Amino acid sequence: MAPVHPPGRPGQPPRPETGPGDGDLGHRTRLTPAPLPQAPLDDAQRLACLRLIRSDNVGPVTFRELINHFGGADAALAALPELSRRGGRQSIRICPREQAERELAAAGRIGAAPLFTIEPGYPPALAALDAPPPLLYIKGDAALLTRPIVAIVGARNASAAGQKLARNFAGRIGAAGYVVASGLARGIDRAAHEAALSTGTVAVLAGGLDNVYPPEHAELQARIGEVGCLLSENAPGFVPRAQDFPRRNRIVSGISPAVLIVEAARRSGTLITARTAAEQGREVFAVPGHPLDPRAEGTNRLIKNGATMVTEPEDVIEALAPMLREPTRADLSSLSPLEDAPAAMPEVRAQERDRLLAALGPAPIDVDELARATGLSARALQVALIELALAGRIERHGHQLVSLAPDGSG
Repeated sequence: MAPVHPPGRPGQPPRPETGPGDGDLGHRTRLTPAPLPQAPLDDAQRLACLRLIRSDNVGPVTFRELINHFGGADAALAALPELSRRGGRQSIRICPREQAERELAAAGRIGAAPLFTIEPGYPPALAALDAPPPLLYIKGDAALLTRPIVAIVGARNASAAGQKLARNFAGRIGAAGYVVASGLARGIDRAAHEAALSTGTVAVLAGGLDNVYPPEHAELQARIGEVGCLLSENAPGFVPRAQDFPRRNRIVSGISPAVLIVEAARRSGTLITARTAAEQGREVFAVPGHPLDPRAEGTNRLIKNGATMVTEPEDVIEALAPMLREPTRADLSSLSPLEDAPAAMPEVRAQERDRLLAALGPAPIDVDELARATGLSARALQVALIELALAGRIERHGHQLVSLAPDGSG
């Protein structure tokens, strides 16, 4: 199906952003790939990573690029004041050690653990996105996150037939070797989770892992935390707001190379998930429904727009069979580890930075156009954008689009 842009949404975690990477001016200025895992982080490294993420203006891409440049969070933290100053901000708030320690202690008390993009075990499909969440909190069987995952989502006010279909698909897909992911919502989500408890299920939450929503799912959420895996990008204690549910949905589709839609109204959060999945390059499957049922209007429209129609679990299993033969992210990391000594960050001259600011405006512009307009090398452009991002002077909109922040002109 044709990809569409997911809606913008504010939220508690670092906002999704993209940024440029190395490349020649005559070619596309490519994103820096997410760092491959090298080894599990120790407690001090996890603390430093959390402090970096919780510091001002450090979004997903900035986190990744700082780690790539400096080789670790401690060195990146030490560089933040100077980088921010070069970007035009005299001071930057760095997350205090005590604040990060309290957050990690709160996670430990509920049996949750942090998982960073630079650690083994981070969901491989999510890591392959332009700007994956730099931190996830997980509770339960973390090994499920590295197995092939299929998301099953649908209407909260699902029909009895829709819930039966969801259970049938989830049970058979799980028995075929896939983990079933969903958002622990009412209706289709719940049916999918329940049917996959014995084979492996991942529930992505909009709030912290200690927040139960909806309340009637308390027992199911606790059970998934024991035999499956609970996942959230939000810290313990975080109570979700309306805008946090679309953020959750992007992770549901992000960890899953394929998304199955079972019942969706014409205007629904399920369709937001489907559009986000298409934008992320995921395979989107949809179960057709009766034309007179409003809960089938969304799925029928998805099929018209290019989603793959499926009527039985074997349709999905056969289409995704190659997934079971693909190497996991851990397999790939042993073949292509990060270099031990990261490249030094080049100095960007004031006139180059001024030239970049002059080329930026309130309308988002692709970094390719910025490279052409300013004449900056890809490396210098990347560093200048890091500096300006840390100074709060630019906004990153996804798809390598950048603009001046509303107050970032001076």
